[in-house]
Amino acid sequence: MSLMLSDQKALLPFGTSPARYQALCQQVEALLEQMTLAEKVGQMNQVAGSRDTTGAPANTDIEEDVRTGRVGSVFNAFGVEFTRELQRHAVEHSRLGIPLLFGYDIIHGFRTIFPIPLGQAASWHLAGIEQAARVMAVEGAASGVHWTFAPMVDIARDPRWGRVMEGAGEDTHLTSLIARAQVRGIQGRDPGATDTLAACVKHYAAYGAVEAGREYNTVDMSEWRLRSIYLPPFQAALDEGCASVMTAFNTLNAIPATCHPLLLDQILRREWHFEGMVVTDYTAIMELEQHGVAADASEASRKAVNAGVDMDMQSSDFINTLEALVHDGQIEEARIDEAVRRILWLKAALGLFEDPYRYADDEREAQCLLTDEHRRAARQQASESMVLLKNEGGVLPLSDRHRKVAIVGPLGNTPRLLGSWRGNGDHDDTITLREGIARRLGEEATLLYAQGASNQIGEDDTSGIEDALDLVRQADAVVLALGEDEDYADEAASRADIGLPGAQLELARRVLETAGDTPVATVLFNGRPLALTELDDMAPAILEAWWPGTEAGNAVADVLFGDVNPAGKLPMSFPASVGQIPIYYNAFNTGRPKGVDPKYASQYLDIPNAPLYPFGFGLSYTTFEYGALKTSCSEIALDDTLKVSLTLTNTGGVEGTEVIQLYLQDVHASVVRPLRELKDFQRLQLSPGECREVVFHVTPEMRGFLNAELEGVQEPGLFRVQIGSCSENGEEVEFRVRQEHP
Repeated sequence: MSLMLSDQKALLPFGTSPARYQALCQQVEALLEQMTLAEKVGQMNQVAGSRDTTGAPANTDIEEDVRTGRVGSVFNAFGVEFTRELQRHAVEHSRLGIPLLFGYDIIHGFRTIFPIPLGQAASWHLAGIEQAARVMAVEGAASGVHWTFAPMVDIARDPRWGRVMEGAGEDTHLTSLIARAQVRGIQGRDPGATDTLAACVKHYAAYGAVEAGREYNTVDMSEWRLRSIYLPPFQAALDEGCASVMTAFNTLNAIPATCHPLLLDQILRREWHFEGMVVTDYTAIMELEQHGVAADASEASRKAVNAGVDMDMQSSDFINTLEALVHDGQIEEARIDEAVRRILWLKAALGLFEDPYRYADDEREAQCLLTDEHRRAARQQASESMVLLKNEGGVLPLSDRHRKVAIVGPLGNTPRLLGSWRGNGDHDDTITLREGIARRLGEEATLLYAQGASNQIGEDDTSGIEDALDLVRQADAVVLALGEDEDYADEAASRADIGLPGAQLELARRVLETAGDTPVATVLFNGRPLALTELDDMAPAILEAWWPGTEAGNAVADVLFGDVNPAGKLPMSFPASVGQIPIYYNAFNTGRPKGVDPKYASQYLDIPNAPLYPFGFGLSYTTFEYGALKTSCSEIALDDTLKVSLTLTNTGGVEGTEVIQLYLQDVHASVVRPLRELKDFQRLQLSPGECREVVFHVTPEMRGFLNAELEGVQEPGLFRVQIGSCSENGEEVEFRVRQEHP
């Protein structure tokens, strides 16, 4: 079986044309014919790279395996000198000279670190997100990397899961659009260029739905929910030409994703016709034994390969077992050939056969990392990602008249604002909050700083609070810097309590009590939605800054002092209590919704059903007025598109950007439909007093869904359109879809 295209439309990696795809396949086929079984299996083996203190390759075992053709890819490999040396062993010393593929986790920046992906999603700025991905690809490629394990498109509705920081939140539509933008940015328009990377969409699939928000845990859901909510972002990334797919750690309905025939064979290959490579996550094949579906490495390898895995990341099970499994007839060599074709095709598409060292350019590496241009892009996106959660009494923006500012809190003077999965980012390059505000205010202002609570986030030490209060009494404005340490939201970083860790809430309470009429602005640095009900009860102004990256302090200062008007909107709901989790805006109604009966309803006895801050929420330093909704008609046919319009006016005194959000409800259908679903949005910048007509088109595609038979359908009936500034507000208008044209 070859990769030659069938009559059915295939999802071609890199978005290549059929002609170029076939040309590369012919090149691969000529090489494959020369390979022994052992060399084929070697291409399916990915190992970790390591370096000594001088930057030279340190793991001589890898070098020997590379020379003997037992390694096809090395991950955690970057740096021109390091990658060139390893590549030399592959090209100059192995029998066929097949180049290595170097992979690295470049998630939200390589050396210039942008906001964490969840923060980027809060910008709702697709062009900005694409630009961030473009910068990280340029920097990674300049440092010898070929392939990044991004984007992560797992839908996440449980903020206890630490890896929510790595994705785009709870909504399928927004995540799908961001997935496309990230793939475009990573892979560029010409994958043969030396400033692009191959992308790898992950984690396939449903990893964001792990039970109890606990890392690596079980996932169990209906196939309807899997296909409706969790799979569309993967297909969107592949439609955009994403080069590869990474399997997830979790089980899905009692079968681990790494050997799941429905995911890897039925959906990915037979339904989506994806022709690219599938790689596992770290040691995932080995973990099939721990899951209990494989007795040993041989059975784990057999199940994974026969299900559709092409490359084994780090477990070494393939290299140790596949030859014997082929000889024993448990795996067909044709299946091995299929996997190797995909791996070789990716190397060919990257131009590595023409020039294995084309990414190893010392001059480009010296010139492309952490440039002024890249820093400016990171600063802009960081400020666009921030969400103003609360601003009672107009505390923000702070004024230039504030000449004695106290910064209080464990995150006020730390460079640990990059977040996890920070590539080759260096904390020494990071602008702290204290530095950013000092630059903004200039030398004539007085800047006071007190840690207040331990910078070892999570400790309950309150001994520094009194010193902090002394500074608060002296200041004419206070910035309270709170949140999580970078290690608190990461892989293997689930939290059962997602409140402010340690003594920070007590510090906030004492500072706010002491401040009196002095304005206090709370800035949060964190990697997930937090439970902020107690803080919200007492803090007049709260700015969600996430982990903003290399330009953190400058970007926060831009927003705090009004040089940038915040426009971010939440991509995940912030719960009022951890007991509400999982909480998300596009839930189903029930047969006994809240409000119908005072007692026998789907509700809590002790708290509201609603989140503290809903999906799509975010304030501004200006105000926007939404005019009445107008529709082109009140009834349309199944194939028709409905035009909906309104006038948006900036009624405040400063320029601002608003994200206008359109939600749709299918009121009566053959299966239960969500109360609302995001279907479109527009991001508009308006001057004070400016009016703009905003037009949306509700298409048949927007009205479609999966029925009980998992068929994509559109049904006639009653629909509601809601347009507003978040998922919980906005005017509604009804329209009907009829079965046939009159």
